Amino acid sequence: MPRTQKNDNFIDKSFTVMADMLLKMMPTSKRAKEAFVYYRDGMSAQADGEYAEALDNYEEALRLEENDYDRSYILYNMGLIHASNGAHEVALGLYFQAVELNSRLCQALNNIAVIYHYQGEKAADEGDMTASEAALGKAAEYWIQAIKIAPNNYIEAQNWLKTTGRSQIDIYF
Repeated sequence: MPRTQKNDNFIDKSFTVMADMLLKMMPTSKRAKEAFVYYRDGMSAQADGEYAEALDNYEEALRLEENDYDRSYILYNMGLIHASNGAHEVALGLYFQAVELNSRLCQALNNIAVIYHYQGEKAADEGDMTASEAALGKAAEYWIQAIKIAPNNYIEAQNWLKTTGRSQIDIYF
């Protein structure tokens, strides 16, 4: 039974019915519609903490989806799962693929920066200041890119950039 048929609360059932109606009316190919169903089921599983199921659905959606913009969001969500499980290198690879397909995906740019920031702080705690500075420099680079796209979304990153002297821009918007 598809995940969307397992939903047992009114809001989830209502959303599923509406999404199914829209999906039937959309002037897209059968393959694109099928990709959307897998993507929707992946998001549902991810929201429930069923990460293995979510990844299976996302992988199938990725196999079916032909639109680069939509593929970027599938890759981004896969990256979220791997990052939350501590697989930062895998997450980085997925985020980079997502940004390659959609250069304006500021969420992926932000998450890349967050991982590099974490790695930089960890390296500093271990006393490796060279690795720390390299990672923090990369964090700054990706945060600047994300902020240029969505200046109101990353206030903490802007403050960090300013207080660490890593940004030459005072106001991004």
